Amino acid sequence: MSQGSSSKRFQQTQAQVDEVVGIMRTNVEKVLERDQKLSELDDRADALQQGASQFEQQAGKLKRKYWWQNLKMMLILGLIGLVILIIIIVAATH
Repeated sequence: MSQGSSSKRFQQTQAQVDEVVGIMRTNVEKVLERDQKLSELDDRADALQQGASQFEQQAGKLKRKYWWQNLKMMLILGLIGLVILIIIIVAATH
């Protein structure tokens, strides 16, 4: 083997190694970008979960508030109806 062909083979091998190193660097960069995007997505998912939990609590409070308000209104209407009925009965018997 001559010095020239050996040098040429070394250069070809070096070029292949450089190409593989470049591809690996690109792949590592893509993996790091993907990891960053996944981390951001995880943060957004956590924020959405907290928002959903807070919404659920507020909805429960609002439901109870209007349930009590509705109950009070029904009791008031029932009492008014009862008072009117008593007035009618008293007026009819006298």
